[in-house]
Amino acid sequence: MLAETADATRESDRAGARPRPGLIVVFSGSSAMSLVLPLGDQPVVIGRAGQAGGHLPDDRLSRSHCSIALSPSGWSVRDLGSRNGTFVDGEGLEGERVFASLRIVRAADTIVLPVRDVSTFLPATVEDGVVVGWAMREGLATVDRAAAASENLLVMGESGTGKELAARRFHRLGPNAAGPFVAINCATVPQGLAERLLFGAKKGAYSGADADVVGHVRAADGGVLFLDEAAELDLEVQAKLLRVIETREVVALGATQAVRVGVRVCLATHVQLRRAVAEGRFRADLYHRITPPEVTLPPLRHRLDEIPQHIAAELSAAVPGLSAQAKLVEACMLRPWPGNVRELRREMRDAASRATAEQADRVRQEHLSPSAGQPLGPPSTRRVPAAPLASPRPYVRHGQELTREAVERALTEHEGNVTRAARSLGLQRTQLYREIARHALELPAKRR
Repeated sequence: MLAETADATRESDRAGARPRPGLIVVFSGSSAMSLVLPLGDQPVVIGRAGQAGGHLPDDRLSRSHCSIALSPSGWSVRDLGSRNGTFVDGEGLEGERVFASLRIVRAADTIVLPVRDVSTFLPATVEDGVVVGWAMREGLATVDRAAAASENLLVMGESGTGKELAARRFHRLGPNAAGPFVAINCATVPQGLAERLLFGAKKGAYSGADADVVGHVRAADGGVLFLDEAAELDLEVQAKLLRVIETREVVALGATQAVRVGVRVCLATHVQLRRAVAEGRFRADLYHRITPPEVTLPPLRHRLDEIPQHIAAELSAAVPGLSAQAKLVEACMLRPWPGNVRELRREMRDAASRATAEQADRVRQEHLSPSAGQPLGPPSTRRVPAAPLASPRPYVRHGQELTREAVERALTEHEGNVTRAARSLGLQRTQLYREIARHALELPAKRR
């Protein structure tokens, strides 16, 4: 179904059709997945009897659990009297609401992404051991073009977004694929040693130089030199790097002759280089020499379709067969992850360790560290996420587990006294009335 839908939407896109809104199911039951449900004139129903019912391995879904539609005023989400609740961006939903924007919808243990255009959607794949989703693939397409046509590439993006993945792709798909890939993190190179380590040095060039040093540029001859966090290089070193890029020649410290090198160069940084140039921290001539092409990799919080796949891959690698609870996946998709994929993978390994220690069959939300994926900073200044991870209303949290039978039993035991029945369920009186209405129950005549 997914392949047919994806092919059809791409055909319509090529034919010049308008953006086609739809839903992407990224998790169901305990499995990551990629299932596209285009939106037409009628709402899409999520449930065992809905449009994708036969493809959703979630036995906690009601037959008709919730419906989702898009109108000029926004996304309309309606809970259809579900047994296990509908949640929008982590908050429990009653009845129907219209949202100008939203990130995710969870129906029981099924997680859906509302998308305004699914015409070009492709499911996440694993490349070089890394999950590559929809948004990331667009950036990597630029890398592919650069590999075929350019000697240099600038990759920008936050820490942990996959800049080295892009650099290795630039190497693998280019004419120097058979040559070496030499990666250097410039932030870890002491300023006084950067010139010698990069460009090499002749014996006797400085005190203690008792042998020739080849340098990273010559070590990458015939391949690709990857300079991560290149904005950390000293301005004088940047000047020598510019000469290497322009002439494809390198002069070692203490040498009188330049050596020809057939090296391609990929620079990466989390810094906005235009701002660094304006502030005098990065040479303008070097910036203009290495661009275009340039690519900015999106942060993980903009690659929500990847997160369930990352979680599944990491948990399986930690403990084969270990799966995730839908609430855990939802919590991860609602957090900003300042450390991006690198942070998510580390936290999933820790969560797997906690689950294994408890001999749990699945990794639950409780196994995730409270600080995982949260904004950096001391607790006193940490910002609250824009989308809460759980409803602040107790009856909604309770309502996820609260069945029709439990409400009926409480009312029967307390002879229809709503106050006492609510107290026994841990609810307030008004909250129990909402549960009674949600389950379409009737009170005894004397208690109505």
